[in-house]
Amino acid sequence: MPLVNYVDHGGNSTPIDVPANDSVMEGAIANGVEGIVAECGGSAMCATCHVYVREEFLALLPPMGEVEDTMLDLTASERRDNSRLSCQIRMSDALDGLTVEMPEAQT
Repeated sequence: MPLVNYVDHGGNSTPIDVPANDSVMEGAIANGVEGIVAECGGSAMCATCHVYVREEFLALLPPMGEVEDTMLDLTASERRDNSRLSCQIRMSDALDGLTVEMPEAQT
């Protein structure tokens, strides 16, 4: 199973094996990771699963869709060049070791 490193706003890392094809958000929710709220359950409609993807993984992600791009303009914390919605990142072996950082606030 590919590994995701979830880094909270304080810098604490929680490594979790997330099944391939599950989203980064699903991995966080299933394992009680704080900092990802996921109010809409993964429909890209709430922006409460906003994460900052470490730069070295950005090129491995699928292109951002229009809905995700729009929702990232509505996040509670600053949108950055490496902002993504964790519900839109599906895990694969190519993403093994993915590191995402949670913003200060989701709501």
